[in-house]
Amino acid sequence: MTLRAFVLATACLAAALPAGAQTAQPAKSSSWKAPRNAWGQPDMSGVWSNATITRLERAPQFGDRVILTEQEARAAEGANARVRDAQAQPTDQSKQVDDLPNCGDGSSGPACGYNAFWVAPGTTVMRIGAEPRASILVGPKNGRLPLRPEAVARQRAAFGTARLGNFDGPERRPLGERCLVGFGSTSGPPMLPVLYNNHYQIQQTGSEVMIQIEMVHDTRIVRIGGKHPPASVRTWMGDSIGWWEGDTLVVETTNFRPDQTFRGATQDQKVVERFTRISPQQIFYQFEVTDPATFTETVKGEESWNASKELVYEYACHEGNYALPGILAGAREEEKKGREMEGNRGEVKEEGTQ
Repeated sequence: MTLRAFVLATACLAAALPAGAQTAQPAKSSSWKAPRNAWGQPDMSGVWSNATITRLERAPQFGDRVILTEQEARAAEGANARVRDAQAQPTDQSKQVDDLPNCGDGSSGPACGYNAFWVAPGTTVMRIGAEPRASILVGPKNGRLPLRPEAVARQRAAFGTARLGNFDGPERRPLGERCLVGFGSTSGPPMLPVLYNNHYQIQQTGSEVMIQIEMVHDTRIVRIGGKHPPASVRTWMGDSIGWWEGDTLVVETTNFRPDQTFRGATQDQKVVERFTRISPQQIFYQFEVTDPATFTETVKGEESWNASKELVYEYACHEGNYALPGILAGAREEEKKGREMEGNRGEVKEEGTQ
């Protein structure tokens, strides 16, 4: 897995290197100014990508250090390339399904949903300006999610057996599996890189900013100068309003659905994002997630969105989603035989067994 390769490649270097300074706003060239659109706003229109091998949470060996050395960055990228090259080799046709090696996302055997050909998580360490980063999270200082113990217990109770194999109906399956929104917070907010489809297309008008997400073809509409509806109105990806602070677009999102929050936060979470175009090729993306019922402090993260020449095509998830009806139909057949399904691979469990 690319993230695993990143950790392995850099672990041996971390202890010997001095701690670096905490992150600060990347410096823009004094001679460069973000172009303006027809409404006088900084022009962020176009296609951008946040694909990277940099992980959300920082590996513990880096401690409070946000910025990698060039040596560490090159080592991580080289290790990732070697893993990807190995994954791209032809599969030994004499192997059975249970013998399948790492297939591109860290899985092996029957758990392989994709092989390396189908995934595109990125090949490089995330760089903001010229700085290679050890994690997306910059707050707390250790780059780790500050989860409350009671929040962890709440999340486990809310999941029930959904993740471990509850096949009673589609409502118990993950949102991405149902083609409702992208998995892994790719749609956000906050918007995070995932296994593939890490492109975002931005279009602006004087009163709205549209962010179209490649994954599942989700679309966020940010109303400039708007107001949030009553708390009883909750929508996919929450309700986003925005305003301009100089060259920075600030977006505040509330009114989340309880089944689509950041890392198990409550529906009362608030996310504030900042988009600043710092060069012709990069948008500096920052986010803060506040939810005192889940996190002991505000969660803060930073990403680089890099300009892409790729086009965003429709992600026709439902048209190809044969797996979900197949999974549910298989569960019904097992129930007719007096058996039930459990486990994240849907193993058959005989009645009366542990």
